[in-house]
Amino acid sequence: MPVRKITMPKSLNESLANQQPPNSDTDRPSLNGVKDAYSPSEREPLAESGPKEKPGITYAAQDKLPKLPIPELEDTCRKYQAALEPLQSQREQDDTAAAVRDFLKSDGPELQSRLKKYANGKTSYIEQFWYDSYLNFDNSVVLNLNPFFLLEDDPTPARNNQVTRAASLVISALSFVRAVRKEELPPDTLRGTPLCMYQYSRLFSTARIPTESGCQIAQDSGSHHIVILCKGQFYWFDVMDDNSDIIMTEKDMALNLQVIVDDAEETPIQEAAKGALGVLSTENRKIWAGLRDVLTRDNESNNADCLSIVDSALFVLCLDYTEPKNGAELCGNMLCGTSEVVKGVQIGTCTNRWYDKMQIIVCKNGSAGINFEHTGVDGHTVLRMASDVYTDTILRFAKSINGQAPSLWTSNSPDPSKRDPSSFGDVSTTPHKLEWDMLPELSTALRFAETRLADLIQQNEFEILEFAGYGKNFITSMGFSPDAFVQMAFQAAYYGLYGRVENIYEPAMTKVFLHGRTEAIRAATHESVEFVKTFWADTSPQKKVDALKKATQRHTALTKECAKALGQDRHLFALYCVWQRAVDEEGAEAASSDGYSSPADGVSSHGEMSPRQDQPTSPSPPRSTGRNKPDTSRSPSKPMSNKPPLQQIPSLFSDPGYDRINTTIISTSNCGNPALRHFGFGPSSADGFGIGYIIKDDSISICISSKHRQTRRFVESLEAYFLEVKRLLRSVKKGKGTGRSRVRENEGQKKGGRGKVIKADVQGSETVPTSGGEGEGEDEEDDLGGYGFFDAGMLLQALKASQEEKEKPSGKAAESARRAVGKKLRVSEY
Repeated sequence: MPVRKITMPKSLNESLANQQPPNSDTDRPSLNGVKDAYSPSEREPLAESGPKEKPGITYAAQDKLPKLPIPELEDTCRKYQAALEPLQSQREQDDTAAAVRDFLKSDGPELQSRLKKYANGKTSYIEQFWYDSYLNFDNSVVLNLNPFFLLEDDPTPARNNQVTRAASLVISALSFVRAVRKEELPPDTLRGTPLCMYQYSRLFSTARIPTESGCQIAQDSGSHHIVILCKGQFYWFDVMDDNSDIIMTEKDMALNLQVIVDDAEETPIQEAAKGALGVLSTENRKIWAGLRDVLTRDNESNNADCLSIVDSALFVLCLDYTEPKNGAELCGNMLCGTSEVVKGVQIGTCTNRWYDKMQIIVCKNGSAGINFEHTGVDGHTVLRMASDVYTDTILRFAKSINGQAPSLWTSNSPDPSKRDPSSFGDVSTTPHKLEWDMLPELSTALRFAETRLADLIQQNEFEILEFAGYGKNFITSMGFSPDAFVQMAFQAAYYGLYGRVENIYEPAMTKVFLHGRTEAIRAATHESVEFVKTFWADTSPQKKVDALKKATQRHTALTKECAKALGQDRHLFALYCVWQRAVDEEGAEAASSDGYSSPADGVSSHGEMSPRQDQPTSPSPPRSTGRNKPDTSRSPSKPMSNKPPLQQIPSLFSDPGYDRINTTIISTSNCGNPALRHFGFGPSSADGFGIGYIIKDDSISICISSKHRQTRRFVESLEAYFLEVKRLLRSVKKGKGTGRSRVRENEGQKKGGRGKVIKADVQGSETVPTSGGEGEGEDEEDDLGGYGFFDAGMLLQALKASQEEKEKPSGKAAESARRAVGKKLRVSEY
């Protein structure tokens, strides 16, 4: 069979200028209104067994979607200051205010004008810059860009082994591919409003291709095959025909996968590891680009053909030989694989990956997940795929019991077992093993790539919380937004551990707009800061609950604003990119006339930021990684007279606050539904946490990663917080609050305690007489737990003491105090 060469895309400028969705044409039915464009049966295909959606529905609303609005400059600057204020001292706030005033008077209006001019005629004012920020990221994509989903186990026990689970997932994934290609996939909706579906066109048969000048996204829209990785060895076979119909039954798929597993077992794993070229996809992107050149330069080698088959595959299926012991290990396996060195050879599952494509990962015991390349798709898009795939596996099982069971899809592929094999066309359903020519350069590079990857894995840790105490139902019954409620938990638990408020990020989906991605919610607000301080103060339950209510209401309002694309982060990032373009253009002109040859003293790209906070998720918008930062040492008010107008960094971007708002310590993303067990990504900064969470009806699933920053302790603090808040809410509801933590109540009930009880004297605290009985008879899960030893009022008192200037003893008193400290030593004792 001739090898299909992957089709390289047009330039981003050219492709982004084209607003038509894939396979769009003039025959598509026009719509009278976006919200009413689809009937209930079209939005909910399982709601009734009547007629299905007409083909072409997937992208039918694209022409009706509004373009992403460019916010007003003054509004963006005001929101930028508001987002920073909770994180800054008064002096830092004053400096930022001065930088913003200077920006509004000088460079800001000019950059805003240039941005509007640039956006004229484009699909989105941010899209080009957005892709550039991802594709110019040079470091390894592992733990930096790629998020993961961990699926729930298959509800049918017979499928919970590796081969049968993998076969089932692949068939369902192919059905999803078919629905996308035939434009039969019902569009995503938000309260009846269709969302942008463009990302689905970039979900399959795409690959991130590294080059010396940055990465590109390549796509083969006619791809028919999948690639399977097993013990680091590569296999492939065709699964669809030219009409995008599936050409294999689930039984045939299982037989093929079993053949592959058996073949991979014949090669000792230590020997197979020496040719596990998937490890190279974890390398620095420029190094990986050079290695791809090595793979393709020899015309007599089949390496180029092997590489093309991998790049153009619909997706990669990874069959792992291990069975992670617990949820945290499962999450780590889905995100970055495991590292296990035996006799100097890496045999962990980290060698069984190809991170430049979407990967479906299935463990030996049938546990399954998805790791995806994040450039072209956000978590919401992959979540839809994962949910539909999981749902389809259940419905197909139901159909095997009752032939009248509904189908998730508008139409289904003809039964492959009843088709004439000649109707499949030029396909090969027999598994083929890719044989790489292991050149000495590749063997050496593989060794170094593996050791660097092992270092990266060892530098990170993962912990999970599967909180079963309550979930969305309880939170909403108490009058709170579930997402805002959980966001306050992150801030309160962090404050309880470290005594400070940090920059926290959450993405808000903006797919109500054409080619919309996300906007950044900066969750640290004046209201959230007031809440965490009140929560840790020795105040009444009512005050704590009132503060929580205000904080969650503010977060909800902020989320709605960002969902309308009216946040500040994306707008400021676009303005920065426009400034950088202007610098490049003026620098090029000046180089030929006045001798200017480098923009802004060598500043290359403050906008070259890791987008992983969008996870997802994640991994969020572009943020500063500390590389190629602008020189922030200059005062915003001091222009450089010997440079052209736009050569100097605008005052807002040289303000230290801009670095701070783009350095996220707590990166969070809420993405999930009952099909997922966990979702997560790596930390977005060296001293930060990466938090993926799923709020279910009666539980909350959280996966936290960090570079060994007491992750387990943070998880335990979160769990204790959830239980304490539940106690507070019950206390307020019953009107029997004590104003004291459970630990202090228990202390008060103990007899025979030694020593004097010290009461914290906190200004504004309120003592409520113990009503005695609210805590009695409750479940043990309501105990305060780990929070007790740094109890609320004492913590707040210590924090206040550290911020206030202490009175210094003067004169002889101070001298005497110094002399009195410590034991006086004689010279002979040294």
